[in-house]
Amino acid sequence: MGAQKSSVTGTLASAYSLSKRGEGPNPIDIHVGNRLRLRRTLLGLSQEILGEAVGITFQQLQKYERGMNRISASRLFNLSQVLGVPVGYFFEDLPATEQATRIALGSEEGETMARRETLELVRAYYRVPDGAVRRRAFDLLKALGGDVREAEDA
Repeated sequence: MGAQKSSVTGTLASAYSLSKRGEGPNPIDIHVGNRLRLRRTLLGLSQEILGEAVGITFQQLQKYERGMNRISASRLFNLSQVLGVPVGYFFEDLPATEQATRIALGSEEGETMARRETLELVRAYYRVPDGAVRRRAFDLLKALGGDVREAEDA
């Protein structure tokens, strides 16, 4: 029993270390907030409109999106319903470890995905009704970005 208890205690200690006070926002809360902002922006909703839909202020929504405040399970469920995604959506692409989470959130690619320009481009892309036209636009952008090989292979 002693060995079993110490392995559980070790697991609890490592999980707890992700959220000690004074260390800033938890990387998982930041990831969930980024996913929340991504979905809200893709749907073209303002923070004020989404906040009203779930019964919170836009300031509280800002704190959620920045990972400064944790989202309770019931609030996350409510947000998922309003945004039309399963709760698991908020955890998709979450790196497996704390270190990987910190690296991913601080990476250049992560910052690019969080830009308004990127989100508006994705939203505009999915508004194009014809799939073939969307694909040609995608290939064009890849070629303009210097990725001619990938554009031709696709």
